[in-house]
Amino acid sequence: MKVLYLTKTEIEREIANIFIEKVKENPSCVLGLATGSSPLGIYKNLIEACNNGEVSFKNVTTFNLDEYLGLEGTHDQSYRYFMNVNLFDHIDINKSNTNVPSGFVKDDNEAALYDEMIARKGGIDIQLLGLGSDG
Repeated sequence: MKVLYLTKTEIEREIANIFIEKVKENPSCVLGLATGSSPLGIYKNLIEACNNGEVSFKNVTTFNLDEYLGLEGTHDQSYRYFMNVNLFDHIDINKSNTNVPSGFVKDDNEAALYDEMIARKGGIDIQLLGLGSDG
């Protein structure tokens, strides 16, 4: 059996390519996205591909997994802010199609409403998850 070893940079590019191919197959697909350090290289590859004209995110919808309770999306520690700075501000996506849960939920019903939004879009076509430093 041959074992293939990839560098972190090669893995990030391969994952980005999977997302790029998904968007090319379905320009209106729904992407599930994550925050943290794990996806940063992937997001850089997606930005580069978009800026090079390889892919367009104009009709894509995104849903993020979570948000910090009590933070506005403009707070530099919020996940909305993270996504804007690390991806959305650098690609041709319609920001109204980017969804990050509110940091100011009033009750558990808001989580159900977020789930309903995802269901109305037909579900998540592909989900990116972070592994963290401990794998």
